[in-house]
Amino acid sequence: MNKLYINGDWVESTSNEIITVLNPATEEVIGEVPKGTKEDVDRAVDGAFTAQKKWAKESGATRAEVARKIGEAIERDKEEWIRLLVQEQGKTMAYARGEIDKSIQYCHYMAGFGLRMEGDTLPSERENEMLLVLKKPIGVVGGIVPWNFPVFVMLRKVIPPLVAGCSVVIKPSTETPLTAYKFAELVHELGLAPGLFQLVPGSGSEVGNAIAAHEKVSLVTMTGSFPAGSKVMEAAATNVKKVNLELGGKAPVIVTQNADIDEAVEHIVQSRIVNTGQVCTNAERVYVQESVIDTFNEKMAERMKAVKYGDPLKDSSVEMGPLISQDQLDDVVSAVQEAKEEGATIVVGGQAVTDRKGFFFEPTVITNAKHEMKIMTEEIFGPVLPITSYETLDQVIDWANDSEYGLSSSIFTNDYNEMMRAINELNFGEVYVNREHDEAIHGYHAGWRKSGVGGADGKYGFEDYLATTVAYLQYDRTKQ
Repeated sequence: MNKLYINGDWVESTSNEIITVLNPATEEVIGEVPKGTKEDVDRAVDGAFTAQKKWAKESGATRAEVARKIGEAIERDKEEWIRLLVQEQGKTMAYARGEIDKSIQYCHYMAGFGLRMEGDTLPSERENEMLLVLKKPIGVVGGIVPWNFPVFVMLRKVIPPLVAGCSVVIKPSTETPLTAYKFAELVHELGLAPGLFQLVPGSGSEVGNAIAAHEKVSLVTMTGSFPAGSKVMEAAATNVKKVNLELGGKAPVIVTQNADIDEAVEHIVQSRIVNTGQVCTNAERVYVQESVIDTFNEKMAERMKAVKYGDPLKDSSVEMGPLISQDQLDDVVSAVQEAKEEGATIVVGGQAVTDRKGFFFEPTVITNAKHEMKIMTEEIFGPVLPITSYETLDQVIDWANDSEYGLSSSIFTNDYNEMMRAINELNFGEVYVNREHDEAIHGYHAGWRKSGVGGADGKYGFEDYLATTVAYLQYDRTKQ
């Protein structure tokens, strides 16, 4: 596809540059899209601004029906979506199927909020007056989508705004724009009013910055790294607009002496290798009580050594695919090498895979890590699991909270008191107990500290796309 989707039509970009899309499992070129410009963003936002005014006047039921139809259309072509997602992003067939199924469910769930834009009534301190708290669509939403969940996270930034009465301008990742183009084809086929969904691929420095800074964009929602998020926030500040940012994570996992070790190992492995470790909520650092760490390490090494990886399109049974790009692979190689130089021990894996095409890295277990090492403090975003021991629960909770990130955390224990302490004392947006990391669409997905601002999913996530008006309503008691 060599055009942009603006105002309900496929139009030429003002740039002659293109973005080349690779299959990360084979390094083969699978598509090209235009590289948009600031001028393209201006066209898209202007059209979205005009379309939103009319869309806001439609009933909540009408807007909800659009969300339902989008979900039905994705379900109709589900197998096509799954194959394209695997080819473009590299995740396993099973995980791609899970992302598409969750995306369909999300459309239907969020449609229900079309009739749930709830305000409030308040008493006044004055006689003969009532206060009405009204919820209204915030306006034009700019969405910047990451490459690790290019379908589900895009829908997180499209469906709630549309249901709320907003219009959306989307910048997909340069690594994974093809699924966004498939979505544009879908809404075009459904006859979504021109301007409500605009698609402008391009670089973050130009297209992303232009969306974030645009005076007609009322909210910019971005999922990505902390450095990218801080730049978005800086650009948004030029017009003092609302931001919704889901940024990095360094999820701690606590395994106590009261845990089921076999259960903990299996869940932690799944939370590390899923999407090849490229998930902000993935298990990033493991703290094991010293009395059980030898047993844990032995079982973890055995399980990680058995992880089957490869090209998901050639073998649907693989548990892990490639990393997204050569740059990502280089970053993981560097992180593991630095941990080794700092004194950590590589007991499983630790190398880039060189006997095949693709950006593969071996499932890796690192022991003898120290809490202060970079491998324990900086996000890895790869299939690498650093492990260290701790003595007391007080100590490990302090270590877990000692991070600039605050997105996700977990504990494995069968002791009720340990569970409750962790839930209450871990300062993270999510705390998982005796299970893998995977948020619910009706929950609330949000981070603390440098992990972000605002959140997604459920009623709390939907509210980010609404603005509040308070009406002071005077009436005359004397009139009959």
